[in-house]
Amino acid sequence: MVFVQLLLLKVALDNRPSPGMKEGIEHIPFSGHRQESDLGFARPYNFWRWRSERPYWTFLGYFVLSLFVVHVFLPFISRTESYINFLGFVGLAVEAFLPVPQVLANQRSRSCKGFRLSVLVAWLLGDAMKMSYLFYTKDVIPVAFKMCAIFQCICDCYLGVQYWMFGDGWTTVGTRENGQPWGSEEKDIRLT
Repeated sequence: MVFVQLLLLKVALDNRPSPGMKEGIEHIPFSGHRQESDLGFARPYNFWRWRSERPYWTFLGYFVLSLFVVHVFLPFISRTESYINFLGFVGLAVEAFLPVPQVLANQRSRSCKGFRLSVLVAWLLGDAMKMSYLFYTKDVIPVAFKMCAIFQCICDCYLGVQYWMFGDGWTTVGTRENGQPWGSEEKDIRLT
């Protein structure tokens, strides 16, 4: 699984779009400039938005080396229940928050252009299988798993709502007869 994820990262880095607008979609993750989010903060050191490929591999190398040192040379830390719980919670949180950047990007652009319906369907089917296992198994499942699964399912369902609401943008869904989006501040003034 780790090898496949590294291969996918390599493919994504090799095929990333150039910075700027393309077909109405802004490709900011690789723009290379420090940009504030809608929440008013910028990522420290432009984390995971680097222009060149080397910082990605450097970060992953340091991350793996740090975990190796903790697990091999510091067993008094790596074998504690609190450390194991911490790793589990971080892993669950990362997985649960995976759809959030897509939700925010769709909301910001009022479009789902570039987001494939097959991905959405796969995510929703995965959520259904995960939820059915977590809530219908006779095994004891920790509450953290259930809460993260519920959060991820809500995000994925909202992606479905966005896909239904926005489609490929305001030009196809949610426009008036004059082409203006519903709720826009501009008034249609006609001279008679």
